[in-house]
Amino acid sequence: MFRRREPVPFAFVAESERYRSNVTPPPRSRASRSQIAGRVLMGLTVTAGLVGALLFGLPAMDTNTQSPQHAQTSQASNR
Repeated sequence: MFRRREPVPFAFVAESERYRSNVTPPPRSRASRSQIAGRVLMGLTVTAGLVGALLFGLPAMDTNTQSPQHAQTSQASNR
């Protein structure tokens, strides 16, 4: 394995935990009304798509009921 040649002082690790920066980040800009409306419309579109897929997918996944129009009949028994 690779070994370090110089000893590493661990005082800087303990010191870095309590270090506070004197540089304040810039204030966050507020979203405009059009941005908020766009986010809401996008959320509603995604939600409506998921609900629609669920509503259309549930009958296809139902295996317990068979409708009479899809019942298989043998034509050989009719002769």
